[in-house]
Amino acid sequence: MSQPRPSVRTSCAERAARVRYRRAFSLLVMTLVVPGSAQVVAGNARVGRIAMRVWAGLLLLGLGTLVLAVLDRGRALTLFTNPSVLQLLRLGLMAIAVAWAALLVDAWRISQPLSLMLTHRRVLLGVNGVMCLVVGGVLLFGSHTVGVMRSTVMATFAGNEVVGAHDGRFNVLLIGGDSDGGKTRWGLRTDSMTVASIDASTGKTVLIGLPRNMSDFPFKKGSVLAKRFPHGYDCDECYLNSLSTWAADHRDVFAGEDNPGIAATIEGIEGITGLDINYWALVNLSGFQGLVDAVGGVTLNVRTPIPVGIPGDKFYTHLKTGTRKLNGWETLWYARARHDSDDYSRMARQKCVMAAMLQQVSPQKVLTNFDEIAKAGSNMVSTSIPASQVGRFVSLALKAKSQKVATVSLVPPAIVTAHPDIAKVRSMITTAIDRAEGKKVPKKTRTPTSGAPSGGSTAPAEQPEGNAVVTGGSIGSLQTGYAANQSDDLASAC
Repeated sequence: MSQPRPSVRTSCAERAARVRYRRAFSLLVMTLVVPGSAQVVAGNARVGRIAMRVWAGLLLLGLGTLVLAVLDRGRALTLFTNPSVLQLLRLGLMAIAVAWAALLVDAWRISQPLSLMLTHRRVLLGVNGVMCLVVGGVLLFGSHTVGVMRSTVMATFAGNEVVGAHDGRFNVLLIGGDSDGGKTRWGLRTDSMTVASIDASTGKTVLIGLPRNMSDFPFKKGSVLAKRFPHGYDCDECYLNSLSTWAADHRDVFAGEDNPGIAATIEGIEGITGLDINYWALVNLSGFQGLVDAVGGVTLNVRTPIPVGIPGDKFYTHLKTGTRKLNGWETLWYARARHDSDDYSRMARQKCVMAAMLQQVSPQKVLTNFDEIAKAGSNMVSTSIPASQVGRFVSLALKAKSQKVATVSLVPPAIVTAHPDIAKVRSMITTAIDRAEGKKVPKKTRTPTSGAPSGGSTAPAEQPEGNAVVTGGSIGSLQTGYAANQSDDLASAC
């Protein structure tokens, strides 16, 4: 007769040790999910209740912020680009990180680790350490990111004057150029000038391109330069992009101006376009290269090989054709190359870069790469837009992202840059804005000689077909005009 198989019994001490281990682990998880709950159950109940109330308040605040972002995105953006709010958020995240880590350590303490088995004690200590590092690390990294955002906003958007929309639109002058920080010259000889005319409600945008070699133009009545040049800016080397250098050489004319070169350029552009400029943004093109790299590159349609450098440069090469993702260096040359091309083809390519950046740089991409973007941005942009208006313009940019961007450029064949017809220039701009806003505009017939419409306005170039002429990487030619310079839909012209 066989003997009965002995049963394995767990001693009371082992069962008690496992219960204590599960209890200790539960206290840590409770603190991770609802800070303060472990203290209410097994520790200092007063501290626990305070922590839970703070946690509940933070959840309600977060929910309220989410609702605000859904219902009024512009107000939410304005709130979270306010330096004071960002500073409070930064300090708040630091305080929460320290307090939460302290509650986790306290939850480990009240679990009575010395009463646990050595193996359980080591596991619990490791889990508690990981929780402290993860919670504290995430919150402190968030605090760092908010701090970088605040510093970037304060450094970039340093303007003080809030200027309301003119006739329902914000006109922002975008200037591209190279700056040496004033080490070797006073003036900045601008490389590109574009006025972004933005509907203050809908975000519908018209990009108005001005050639840097425009001359013989008037200044706005009553302006400083109108008194200095009563018959217009017409002399040897009197080009639009030389105004900044002229102002730097005659700083007394703009006494009290922090940026006389920009002030002079604005007066010239207001005289040409008839628009009142609300704000300006100066883009350092070398910093722009860093921005493109920070967002992971930009996808562009390279229609013909674009020179990188000029013959004789050690790095001279060409961008390969096709729809390709370009890095910052390549994008910069795509936008700036003039070899085997002309200024107006280059202006068209620059607008294509603007359109690509608007469409491809999403809020998620900005948040993901914010540190890199902030580093590039601090070297890239200076602007007169006040920090209090950042949210408004970000909101308008998001609206523009889902709409067609129109362009009008004051270039040949429509405009003779050496002696521009100012009445025609302003008519072209008015027509482009009216078309963008959906107003009915009489169609103009094209003349067979110039390719431009007869009368005072220029209709946008027709959309390109498969066999369209391409010059210098842009659809069109100097004789007929470039599609991206005159279009109701910039993206389709690129």
